[in-house]
Parts: sequence; C-alpha cells; structure tokens
Amino acid sequence: MDLCTLKTDSKKVMYNRLKNCLQCAVPGLLALLVAMASSCRKPEVDKVPAITFKSIDKIANDLGYDDKATLTIHFQDGDGDVGLDDSDWKAPFDTASPYFYNWFIDFYEKQNGQFVKIDINNNARIPRLSKTYPEIIEGDISIELFANNYFSPFDTVRFECYIVDRTLNHSNIITTPELIVKKR
Repeated sequence: MDLCTLKTDSKKVMYNRLKNCLQCAVPGLLALLVAMASSCRKPEVDKVPAITFKSIDKIANDLGYDDKATLTIHFQDGDGDVGLDDSDWKAPFDTASPYFYNWFIDFYEKQNGQFVKIDINNNARIPRLSKTYPEIIEGDISIELFANNYFSPFDTVRFECYIVDRTLNHSNIITTPELIVKKR
C-alpha cells in the first residue's frame, strides 16, 4: 500500500466518523433547541379572569361579636384588564349600571339547614391592577365585608362571588366555606 492510498483511507474513516457523529448529534441538538424555544414561550392564560378561594377570617367588633370578615381570593387574568379607574363613571361603569361594581359578592345564611340568599350589598369596585395591556396578571385581592345579619337569629353564613373585567368577562363563581358568626 502506498502513501496516497493510506491518506485516502484515513480521509474516508474521518468522513464516516464525522457523518456518524452528526447523525447522532443533530437530532439531540434539534431536541435541545425545541425544548429551549418552548420554555421561552409565555404561558397561555385565558382572557376571562379566573378566581379561587384563598381565605375568610372573622373580625370581631369592640363588643366581641363577629361583625365583619375579610375575604381573600386569588385571581388570574390573561390580558390584564381587571379593575376600574377612579374616572370610570361612564357607561357601562356608571352608577345606574350593574357593572358599576366589578366584584360581586352574595351573602347567604343557613336557615333550617338550607342556605338562603340575603339582600346585603357587599359588592365592590376593584381598582385597576395594570395599565400595561395585554399582560398576564395574577395575585390576591382582599375585601372587608359584612358577615353578621343582626336582624336574623341564624349564625351560619357563606358567600358566593365572582369578578368582572373591563371587557365585561365574568369569572367563575366561588363559594366560601361556612362561617359561624358570634351574634348578640
């Protein structure tokens, strides 16, 4: 075998080794690139707000009766349009509109084993939470609300609530656990 043949054979061996390495490495590199690209993608969150119950805590008055409660919910919104500005007084957020409020809270008391809705207004206006649109926002919101119907002898209450964003999307409805309030 002469020197020229040896060089040609070693070139073929090197070429085959490089080809084998690339055949193994390219799929691995592609998988790595796909994984990196997918991890950089923003998570998709629905533009309709979603809420979950976080906590409810009784607040006693100076006489020791449970007068109010603090309700805390967790929310998530995919386009960041939860909340109203102080200047939002025109339709659909005017005082004559049901959307004057954007956090709707219904009061229920347990009467003879059944929960009955009581007409106590605990609705509220959540202030605007983001001025950057669209952006995913989430967090906790708390409200102090009336928890004791002094005109009733029943001591077990619960609340149902939902929020509405600026484009009038209604969140899911959550129900709090039962709360036994200390009465007069």
